[in-house]
Amino acid sequence: MTAHISVLLQPILTYLTPAEHVIDGTLGAGGHSRALLDAGVGAVLGLDVDPLALELARARLADYGERAIVRQSSYAQMKQAADQVGWQSVDGILLDVGVSSMQLDHPERGFAFMQDGPLDMRFNPQGDRPAAAELVNQWDEHDLADVIYRYGEDHHSRKLARAIVAARPLHTTRELATLIERVTPRRKGDKIHPATRVFQALRIAVNDELAVLEQALTVAMDLLAPGGRLAVISFHSLEDRIVKHSFRLASTDCICPPKTPLCVCGHRASVQVLTRKPIEADEAEVAVNPRSRSAKLRVVEKL
Repeated sequence: MTAHISVLLQPILTYLTPAEHVIDGTLGAGGHSRALLDAGVGAVLGLDVDPLALELARARLADYGERAIVRQSSYAQMKQAADQVGWQSVDGILLDVGVSSMQLDHPERGFAFMQDGPLDMRFNPQGDRPAAAELVNQWDEHDLADVIYRYGEDHHSRKLARAIVAARPLHTTRELATLIERVTPRRKGDKIHPATRVFQALRIAVNDELAVLEQALTVAMDLLAPGGRLAVISFHSLEDRIVKHSFRLASTDCICPPKTPLCVCGHRASVQVLTRKPIEADEAEVAVNPRSRSAKLRVVEKL
């Protein structure tokens, strides 16, 4: 198992400190939270739906006592979590969205195709979301193709969905990955494995990730105190597109159609964007942590 390395740690500390109350909405193993506490943040409320992540984070943050508060919760429910600990507003919020290296390192979770495991992919295996096996073995060909195209941006979606339906039942990650390799073999010069996009699509569908992210961004910006900052790390274009659009909308005064002579929408900016372009990992970080290569950080500040 590879050691967990927190992505874009220094920029996160730069933007989110100093602060009294910070929510780490994607706690994971607690790396970002630990660094924030070490940097002088008064208290961190760490949220995650993954029971394994919570167990590891509690152990890692135990030395910080009451300054580290850990709760099992979706980041879309951060307002309720903050209310429960008596926080009416916060100075900073961090979201590091998508699958974590820790989850990829456990084959039994079903996120990785390079190791064999059950087709699960649920962030919370104890929750009521369907596992990936249900989508793969029960959804019709049209719905499968739609998910693979929309969430995986894979132009072979119809061919892949047809092959999956014909090969049913599929029970393990290696069975599915082997099928994908056979249907869309890796071409010379391809930088990613042919199963990457399909696994991404299934994972997003299983956890309803994009809808949860959209909801969480609205909740987070409302929860910030004036001058508070929201920092979001995304790892693929679908996530980053949602973050960029949400930040642009929230930082714009009038959102009337361009040809409207006078503003009738009444919309007013609630945040200002601090990162005109997303911050990306430098060569030194990528060398130490290859996962950081695709990471993009965007930050807004509450007006």
